[in-house]
Amino acid sequence: MSVLLFGVSHRSAPVEVLERLAVSDHDRPKLVDELLSSRAISEAMLVSTCNRVEIYAVVDAFHPALEAVGAVLGDHSGMTVTEMTRHAYVRYSEAAVEHLFTVAAGLDSLVVGEQQILGQIRNAYLDADANQSTGRVMHELAQQALRVGKRVHTETGIDRAGASVVSVALHRAQAVLSSSAGTGATSGLHSAVVVGAGAMGGLATAQLAREGVRDLVVVNRTVANAEHLAGNIAANHGIAVRGAGLDELPAAMAVADVVVTCTGSVGTVVSVGEVHSALAARTDARPLVICDLGLPRNVDPAAGRLPGVHVVDIEGLRGDSETQAAENDTSAARFIVAAELADYLTHQRQAEVTPTVAALRQRAADVVEAEILRLETRLPGLDDPQRDEVAKTVRRVVDKLLHAPTVRVKQLASTPNGDHYAEALRELFELRPGAAESVSASEMGDAGRTEQ
Repeated sequence: MSVLLFGVSHRSAPVEVLERLAVSDHDRPKLVDELLSSRAISEAMLVSTCNRVEIYAVVDAFHPALEAVGAVLGDHSGMTVTEMTRHAYVRYSEAAVEHLFTVAAGLDSLVVGEQQILGQIRNAYLDADANQSTGRVMHELAQQALRVGKRVHTETGIDRAGASVVSVALHRAQAVLSSSAGTGATSGLHSAVVVGAGAMGGLATAQLAREGVRDLVVVNRTVANAEHLAGNIAANHGIAVRGAGLDELPAAMAVADVVVTCTGSVGTVVSVGEVHSALAARTDARPLVICDLGLPRNVDPAAGRLPGVHVVDIEGLRGDSETQAAENDTSAARFIVAAELADYLTHQRQAEVTPTVAALRQRAADVVEAEILRLETRLPGLDDPQRDEVAKTVRRVVDKLLHAPTVRVKQLASTPNGDHYAEALRELFELRPGAAESVSASEMGDAGRTEQ
């Protein structure tokens, strides 16, 4: 059994696609049940947030399971498989596990290090568990992912990474504005526009308020989200803030000292034409500083070549000491993810060989019992103590003979191609895969829903 991931996120799809694929908490059990109706899928968990929709499934065949996932999401979203796969990513086996650990660590979020995703993964698992759509594999995978996320936030400073990027970008903007004061323009940050009302937008607006901005406009594709963030900032910081739609962006930029873009959209959000229009409407010689914090970029690169426009982007921030510290935290988090991934894979490979070892020991036990019964018919005069001693001796001999190869095969299982050793055992001792699987299922106990 392997893990299959099918997902779309802010890194791969535009907002319109994410909105069509989004799954509410109410609909999640229904979609998971539909996934489990496929014979190729035995366990499933669905993670759906404003920035990602990801299905993790335990499967016994890649292509049939992928077709089943595509069919379920297609029915839900009204999109064709071709439309979805244009924006989707698929991971399998080790790559799927690594991706989930990376997401749990906050390394794949729009705001690197944000902790909200950890709670969203926990809720997705709890829903799946309550729906009895998890078994041993999904249970261990989800629990390990949550442990990875907690360890990253405990042992690194990754929580500060997103805030550090915003802070450094705004300090760069202030430096540009201060240097222009000699031309007769007023220096400093007084008015600003933030494009994006997500987590990074929240960080940017809060930082701008702390930097002394008194006039702030939050622009977002969904005006209600912009107004909600604006209301929070106004209440908490006592400054003039309003929400607006994208159609008001040129006018808002025309009177702003700095524009911060931080959306998860794929493709250009701020065009060179909009920037040109904003410059034409300005009534003084102030420069316009644009802090493009989107990944991928939100601003047309050509805008930076317009006279009076200064663009600060993620690439240009990499040399800053504060940004470098954030990158060091990110590197430390990736190291933790890699180490935890190696430990998880080792454990899983060893667990996969357990049914074969159990079947081998059961085969040996059956042979021992059969031979003891045969001995009793040939030597009916044995008394009970003698019979017991003979049985114990035979069992000890068999246990000692099996000890080294069964311990060694578990050790070898964690190495590359370690499953070949289990295959060799099954071939040499004529162990039936079906028997091994039944032993595996019985040993799972209360771990969860058994694999079918």
